[in-house]
Amino acid sequence: MRYPIVDTHTHLSDPVFDKDLHAVLQKAQAAGICAILLVGENLEDAVKNLDLARRFPILKPAAGLYPQILDPKAADIMITFIRAHRRRLVAIGEVGLDHWVVKTDAGKAVQETIFKRFIELSGELDLPLNVHSRSAGRKAVDLLLQCNATRVQLHAFDGKASSAMPAVEAGFFFSIPPSVVRSRQKQKLVKNLPLNCLLLETDSPVLGPVPNERNQPANITIAIETIAEIKGVRKEAVIEAAAANTEALYGDAVFDGP
Repeated sequence: MRYPIVDTHTHLSDPVFDKDLHAVLQKAQAAGICAILLVGENLEDAVKNLDLARRFPILKPAAGLYPQILDPKAADIMITFIRAHRRRLVAIGEVGLDHWVVKTDAGKAVQETIFKRFIELSGELDLPLNVHSRSAGRKAVDLLLQCNATRVQLHAFDGKASSAMPAVEAGFFFSIPPSVVRSRQKQKLVKNLPLNCLLLETDSPVLGPVPNERNQPANITIAIETIAEIKGVRKEAVIEAAAANTEALYGDAVFDGP
């Protein structure tokens, strides 16, 4: 049996894909991808994600507010948008914390307040959270647990495996991008986390196998191959596990296919 591949975190609404998105999606399908989750950073992305998903059924739209946007009013607007489009969205994201850019205590406090609101919204609407946690992995996990989050994807987690373990125990998932081929931190994470908590992502157009080159969903095969090598299993085992994990988190929302 051939298991479906889902790219669970991309930014295909980025203008760098405007001229050749159709070709990018053709390459993705040729690589075995059946669905691609579009996350957003702001309201413009959210609106564009819905439009792209109308045009290309392989695309599954999400909406979120990037953690660098320290604006409670923008959060209000995004929450209203997500409630209004609940039936069409497959996730809330990306949302979370970013202590790599936001370093002041005041800024971090605003981030946490906004993130908590999206965690609450996830529970209210029964939508998965697609979480950004750059340089804030342990704190993000702590907040998710404190707020009783249940449906969680931690994308491109850059913390230590020890920081991830409480999330693993809570049933959260971790998505691995193609940059695992060149990132010792990502390699250590894959080595230490069980297959039953791993998802696949590309974070296109970034986190590709080659620094500073545009990433695309077809490169998900590089993530699969690298995970298989680290785990000492067949590529098919990685694909099968990731498909089961994706279904466990997202249900049928991403598998209704084009």
